Amino acid sequence: MADVSVLSELSGNAAGNLMTFEEQHSALRLMMRIRQFEVRAKELFLEGIIKGTAHSSVGQEAIAAGACAVLEPDDFLLTHHRGHGHTLAKGADMARMFAELMGKQAGYCAGIGGSMHIADVERNILGANGIIGAGMGLGTGAALAAQLDAKSQIGVSFFGDGAANEGIFHEAMNLAAIWNLPLIFFCENNQYGLSTPTEMVTAGPSIAARGDAYGVPNIRLDGNDVGAVRQAMEQAALRARAGDGPTLIEALTYRWDDHSMRANLPSYRTTDEEEAWRKQDPLIRLRDGLIHHRQLDEAHYQEALAGTRSEVEAAIDWAKSQAEPTLEQASRLVSAPAAAAIPAPPDPATRQLTYKDAINEAFHLEMARDDSVILLGEDVARIGGIFGLTTGLMDAFGPERVRDTPISEGAIATCGVGAALQGKRVIVEAQLWDFVTLMMDAIVNQAAKARFMLGGKAKVPIVFRGPQGGGIRLAAQHSQSLEMLFANIPGLEVYAPASAYDAKGLMASAIQSDGPVVFLEHKLLYLGAEQPVPEERYLIAPGQARIVREGKDCTVVATLAMVDRAMQAAERLASKGVSVEVIDPRTIKPLDTQTIVESVQKTNRAIVVHEAPTFGGFGGEIAATIQHAAFDWLDAPVERVGALDMPVPYNDRLERALLPDAKRIIEAIETACYMR
Repeated sequence: MADVSVLSELSGNAAGNLMTFEEQHSALRLMMRIRQFEVRAKELFLEGIIKGTAHSSVGQEAIAAGACAVLEPDDFLLTHHRGHGHTLAKGADMARMFAELMGKQAGYCAGIGGSMHIADVERNILGANGIIGAGMGLGTGAALAAQLDAKSQIGVSFFGDGAANEGIFHEAMNLAAIWNLPLIFFCENNQYGLSTPTEMVTAGPSIAARGDAYGVPNIRLDGNDVGAVRQAMEQAALRARAGDGPTLIEALTYRWDDHSMRANLPSYRTTDEEEAWRKQDPLIRLRDGLIHHRQLDEAHYQEALAGTRSEVEAAIDWAKSQAEPTLEQASRLVSAPAAAAIPAPPDPATRQLTYKDAINEAFHLEMARDDSVILLGEDVARIGGIFGLTTGLMDAFGPERVRDTPISEGAIATCGVGAALQGKRVIVEAQLWDFVTLMMDAIVNQAAKARFMLGGKAKVPIVFRGPQGGGIRLAAQHSQSLEMLFANIPGLEVYAPASAYDAKGLMASAIQSDGPVVFLEHKLLYLGAEQPVPEERYLIAPGQARIVREGKDCTVVATLAMVDRAMQAAERLASKGVSVEVIDPRTIKPLDTQTIVESVQKTNRAIVVHEAPTFGGFGGEIAATIQHAAFDWLDAPVERVGALDMPVPYNDRLERALLPDAKRIIEAIETACYMR
């Protein structure tokens, strides 16, 4: 039961009289616009003009009006699935918002994002979000970018009471506190997480009080009092602009409508409760206060209301008249446009570097060349990472750009995405690639989809990198090969260099890409010998495979550490007169299918080798590509060699038996060549 009497306990925070009458009139007009927008949006949904779903903020208008009145044009805002009010309050155009809700090309996100992802990046409205609490993590990154650029810019991340129980709430607040980020955490506590009362699932005296654990100043206030909201925001904004770090605000309010406009849930609130909260209507409270002080009369209020309705109807009519996006237009929004043609990389020359040192050199060169490049990760600064790939970077570029983070994979990754959205080129390290599973929301739901959901208006230059694979006895949770988790996500590119030369060039390309890249390194390659690597900076274009060894009898396509094992197999078979061509795709996505198909057309046989389990592995995609494009040239079925369908065991003998080796690759080649 959401008890409305709690508002009377917070009456001491009421600050309507601290606003000038002009400010109160401005807030009233804005709240009327938000209310009418939401009322008509719901009606349009019921008419089938707005489809899918949307979430109304009727009853919560004072929060948007009070909070956003404090923000400067350059300040940023992140909101949640119930974010129409915030977006309008930050200055978004109502007609374009309706167009977005109707799925029209003229909408803010080209009709691709919809209500839950609406954004106006030109006004630093960085987006609503359908993932609970995501805006807090993204907000830390946007705030970090502002801090690094020494701007006076601050930001606010709005979230609901339900998000206060997500791990990202705690991870992001801790990160913002230790880095003194100019970010305001604003909780709209509307009493319910979908249908569950907040008090049933939230421990402690309040959400605001949780800030005490992180040393973050906090306040709990009446969210239906626009003056109280504005006063709290003004104080928080002053702290943030002064470099004093984050503030947590919890505003108590109530949503009048159901969780979403679908309204298909069984009743979970009593009529008495709903009526009690409706009597605390923030719009009427502000109107009545102005009337009481003889700053408004009913006739002028009705005139303003009529004007608002006319504005809303004009916006709706314009939105209805707009065209819908085409599938072709939508497809162009998935990935960042390709960069200008990359010059052919230099010959390897004679200088020798290890795989690790080649990646480290790429970091140094890119960070020296571009001040916007930053590196985030656990233990990457002081000790250079547990595998030493970031050695020397902090000494060269300082702790501001090379940052040791808490052990908070969710916060690290979402912070990185937020900073990338605000113009930084971000490298995020997963200390061991298995830990990337704790970053999946940031990678899959945020980085991969941001450009698409925001109508192509966003760049997300971020590299998620780290060591994957087995072979050094680290057991099941530190040895996985997870490339296919990412290859199946539109919007991501997946790089997998198998040589020091490729590692340096592809890392440079990944950092300079305007879209998210998953960069796979293999722990066994860290242990490899030195190889020829040029000293100068160079890039390798993604989607260009490398023919490691030429042959005529069979094609073997292998990735990462399996390239070396394929070479071992090829060399052993050469003594038997079998000529094996070995191809390293270099990048899994984009995939150079042309080089693979041309090789198979020459050799008439194909083997695909990868370390991940055979079932569902990358080899299936390559095999299907070969079957489709080179079927008439095949003299035998495509063979696949992968790990058994089993987590990597700790026992060294079992680990060796699990993973593909030269012997198993030879057996597959002999089968394809009818030698057995």
